[in-house]
Amino acid sequence: MNFKSELLPGVWHIKLRRFQDARGSFVKTFVQSVYREHGINVDWQEEFYSVSGKDVVRGMHFQTPPADHAKLLYCVHGAALDVMLDLRKGPDYGRIAQMYLDGGEPSALFLPPGIAHGFRSLADGTQMVYKTSTEHNPAHDAGIRWDSFGFNWGVERPIVSDRDLQHPAFEDYDSPF
Repeated sequence: MNFKSELLPGVWHIKLRRFQDARGSFVKTFVQSVYREHGINVDWQEEFYSVSGKDVVRGMHFQTPPADHAKLLYCVHGAALDVMLDLRKGPDYGRIAQMYLDGGEPSALFLPPGIAHGFRSLADGTQMVYKTSTEHNPAHDAGIRWDSFGFNWGVERPIVSDRDLQHPAFEDYDSPF
């Protein structure tokens, strides 16, 4: 595991090792002691995955306090353009970061609370796995409208859920972070 860079303060791109043999491959995504060496001490509470068709845009999702959470996410199949928006009040508020995730090149992203997250699926069947430090809480489930913060997703006709279309625009959101 190689913590490559901070994309935003506290947001880490983590290069994972793939072990291959005649059976296939093996990738370790989390080792608590290694994460702690980088100041990440998280007790994961929930894990889930999504499968998306090409040009699906999901996001920009987060949970508000007191149910806010850190996320660890990675792509196990397909490819995604992953997008992060800093909602933490301070000098990095509104800053955007992006990272390509590819199931064939294992890497992960660690996001602390206060980061809105979304992605565009670049291939049919893109599978993303997420771990979160709190369980999903519908009363604190929130989002920023995917097309409201000046990011070019590189797709003319994205497939977006009705739920994601209802999120407030970034300029109208009053951040609690």
